[in-house]
Amino acid sequence: MHFHPSSRRRATMLGIALVTSGALLLTGCGRGGDSGGGDAGASTKVDDEPATGTLEIWTQGADGAELPQMFEEFTKDNPDVEINMTQIPEAEFASKMTAAITAGTVPDLIYAFTETQSSLIATGGFDSVPDGLVDPDDFFEVIWDNSVYDDVAYGVPWYAYADMVIYRTDLAEAAGAEAPTDWDSLRTFGEDLKASGVEWPLALYAAYDSYTARQLLTFAKQNGGGFISDDLSTWTINSPENVEALEYWAGLMADGLASPDGPAFLDTVSWSTTGKNAAIIDGGPWFVGWFDDANGEGWADEHLALTTMPVGPDGDAATTVGGGSWFVPSDSENKDAAWKFARFMSEPESQVKWFEIFKNMPAVKSAWEDPALAGDRLLQTVEAGLETGVTLPKVSTWSQVGTVIGEQMEKVVRGGVSAQDALDAAQAQAESIGMGD
Repeated sequence: MHFHPSSRRRATMLGIALVTSGALLLTGCGRGGDSGGGDAGASTKVDDEPATGTLEIWTQGADGAELPQMFEEFTKDNPDVEINMTQIPEAEFASKMTAAITAGTVPDLIYAFTETQSSLIATGGFDSVPDGLVDPDDFFEVIWDNSVYDDVAYGVPWYAYADMVIYRTDLAEAAGAEAPTDWDSLRTFGEDLKASGVEWPLALYAAYDSYTARQLLTFAKQNGGGFISDDLSTWTINSPENVEALEYWAGLMADGLASPDGPAFLDTVSWSTTGKNAAIIDGGPWFVGWFDDANGEGWADEHLALTTMPVGPDGDAATTVGGGSWFVPSDSENKDAAWKFARFMSEPESQVKWFEIFKNMPAVKSAWEDPALAGDRLLQTVEAGLETGVTLPKVSTWSQVGTVIGEQMEKVVRGGVSAQDALDAAQAQAESIGMGD
């Protein structure tokens, strides 16, 4: 069950002796090109000298509230740079950034979440990553690949996450239910819990929007399917593999193992705490902290087990992943400082520091070897999931198409429409929408 971590996490702005501006408004929320850069990036030379001048950064979500702590770290070695931060509500960020690109009034640096990277890059308003700024091989491949288009890298990954199955150990033990490892055992797991009296054993994401479609994409990948051709030229939404995945997903609801009405967002915590459901399927790692927030420190360790997403019928593994990356607008007035800050945020020490501040997980593989991350069962599960991560269709129209798919999924669940007919309709609509080229 996918929800963006920055959209829901509590955040407090900490005072610092740096300049911040803007409305401090919070809302809920095959690798290409190993060179890491294209023509625009190659023309920008980034040396190892300290950054200078003013750096204008636009932030979004709860991440921005804590980010000034990293500014303090950056200015220790870059004392002659002044950082101005404007925090924008997450729901407004993409539209405001697109308008700024059109008007030529861009900041020097932004970060974008996985879900909006395609549409932003499609504006043509961002430089590629300069050659030699970072080593692409230092990052989890699926996270690096999120911002690679036509073999050109535009973003430097900042953090990563991978979803998982999170379930109540006491309820599972009482039901004699064993941890699910594949589609068959996930269904059996749900049936055993249902028989033991759990009302809705499995929590699936059922808002019937692009996030719901993203969950289906993960199940589709587990079944050998996918929504778009490898060359990004053709939608493949109604493939037999995808139809089978939707039949399986919707079948869990049809058989009373999951509710067609949720739970949604933080309701998941109360549903699982009270035993209304027993397992969160495709749940983000931030849920663990939410359970402790709601029930007291240590509750999650005592009551919850974590495991990777189940594999498909043929053993195919796939996991919903995401995160955030840094981007430099082409009209930035201080590209040198912008890229140096992006590089700084990708250093293993900075990645670990950000984990300690905000609990977002590193996108740099070596950071996971730090003692601060060693031996944590949550991190171990996330790390395993990152190795089987699913990349969203890298076209600017994905959000629109994803919403169409989500709406069709609801028709299967509520309207008696077959999975085949629903995905045929989604395919036709997607072809009409196109790729946004």
